[in-house]
Amino acid sequence: MRHVLILQSLSRGNLVLDSLTGYLRVDLDRMAGTPVNVVEVVVGPTGFVGAQEDQLVDYIRSMFNDGREPDLILTAGAPATVFARKHRRQLFPDRPLVSCIDQRFVTGVPLDNNESAVAAAGDFSLIIEDILQLLPETKQVFMVVGAGPIGKFWLHNLQNDFKRFQDRLTFVWGDDLSLAQTVRRCANLPRGSAIFYFSFGSDAAGAAYADERVLAELHAHANAPVFAAHTAMLGHGIVGGRMMNVESLAARIAGVAVRILNGAPPASVRLPPQVPGQPIFDWRELKRWNIPESRLPAGSVVLFRGPSLWSEYRWTIVGGVAALIIQSLLIAGLIYQRRARLRAEMDSRRNLSLAADVSRRQTISALANSMTHDLGQPLNSMTFNAQALQMMLASDRPSMSAIAEIVSDIQAQGARATEIMNRHRAMLRSRALEEKAIDIRNVIHESLALVAHDMKAKQIETSVDLSSGPCVISGDEVLLQQVLVNLFMNSIDAMVGTPPERRRMTVRSEMIETGVEASVRDTGSGLPADIIDGLFTPFVTTKSHGLGIGLTIARSIVDAHGGTINGRNNPEGGATFTVTLPCSVTSKTA
Repeated sequence: MRHVLILQSLSRGNLVLDSLTGYLRVDLDRMAGTPVNVVEVVVGPTGFVGAQEDQLVDYIRSMFNDGREPDLILTAGAPATVFARKHRRQLFPDRPLVSCIDQRFVTGVPLDNNESAVAAAGDFSLIIEDILQLLPETKQVFMVVGAGPIGKFWLHNLQNDFKRFQDRLTFVWGDDLSLAQTVRRCANLPRGSAIFYFSFGSDAAGAAYADERVLAELHAHANAPVFAAHTAMLGHGIVGGRMMNVESLAARIAGVAVRILNGAPPASVRLPPQVPGQPIFDWRELKRWNIPESRLPAGSVVLFRGPSLWSEYRWTIVGGVAALIIQSLLIAGLIYQRRARLRAEMDSRRNLSLAADVSRRQTISALANSMTHDLGQPLNSMTFNAQALQMMLASDRPSMSAIAEIVSDIQAQGARATEIMNRHRAMLRSRALEEKAIDIRNVIHESLALVAHDMKAKQIETSVDLSSGPCVISGDEVLLQQVLVNLFMNSIDAMVGTPPERRRMTVRSEMIETGVEASVRDTGSGLPADIIDGLFTPFVTTKSHGLGIGLTIARSIVDAHGGTINGRNNPEGGATFTVTLPCSVTSKTA
């Protein structure tokens, strides 16, 4: 295992050097391919406070008292580099030395053959330029540098670097303030101010503070944006800018160290100084200080962006949009189906209306034959009576009683003819539902009278079995006659192929628990199996001359009366149609 001694300039708390040595440890293991044992000692002014330098040398040598010396010495920062060079002969004079130091300390200091350096050429004036580009209204920059020796050193150097901005900016230095005073000043800066945080270390009161704490205090209380020169401070409340990339610097140091550990002469490993990298900014601070991204330098990288609605709820949005699309398609489909259904219903009603008109014409034809037959007898009787009356009036001595009898007979036959005509006219007339209390037995008798001629002509025997008591319902007598006439006519047509001696139609009525039941039973051919389930569907028929709407109309009339209608085949042949209607209040109380 290889051993590397890192001499650190500052104790824990300096974000730049802490990040540098942290990255360096990881990069050494990664680039070397095997674990590297790293021993770290703080030799700067915040290390062993009060200890003499020769005591530090003895302490470091004691760490390797087993006779095994480190394979390489690394220094982090100027104080550690100065210490290593000063005491190198006392420590490990034959071991290669790699220094990480600011370019300012390298200039004019020659490196021996067993020494290499990775320099950082920081140009802190670039941060001032970034401040002016992002905040053109800036008039004052408050400098946070601490009050320790390192702060004093950088104060002098930075004042020289910033001279070119003196006509445009006023620089206020906080090297003579305590931390509390620094925070108060930053909380009450005048309009058009910015804060440049370089480092802190210790304040004017002699107290040492970690960078993280100082930055947290400034972020919580400062009324102006904070900028810094090293990427190690990004994410601690600074805006950003063209900073020195500490992670990249650590990788360069580790690369030089591994090359030397693998046998390369230190004098052959010379790298140009590292300069600030591409501009990097904290998105959260840009938003906090209302700095538009359009002001950022070209090629800037923006970190810590808040999650967008799409990135945070991508699948929710996708699912919602998909559901919306599916829902829209379903709604469109339902609307299309609804319109298609409405068109179909309109077409069906129109066709049904036409078919009903044709059916009514057929019914008129059938009833006309019946009416001709029914009117024949009273008209003939009236004709004969009129002839007899004429003959009696022409005689010498007419009998007044006989004349009165003939006139009375003519009146009776006229009344009968009028009744027959009113019955057929009411049957044929279009009308709305008019409910009133009616006895279903009377409706059956009237309906049978309308088809009596056809039944006699086709040699059909009728059997009527009506309940002895009233069967009162609330309904329209004429419309219910239309239902029964339709059922009677269907039965008559169904028995055309039945031998005359077996042609029988049985009509019954009876009171049941739920109302009144009227049935029509025939001995015809019965109902075909393929249409028995669709008997009341429009345009379903077994007749060659039928339209298939009679039963549909009958069902609509029965439905309007709150009843039911059904048809079934009889075991011995033929079919039975049953109409069930609810009783009226009068019938129930009776």
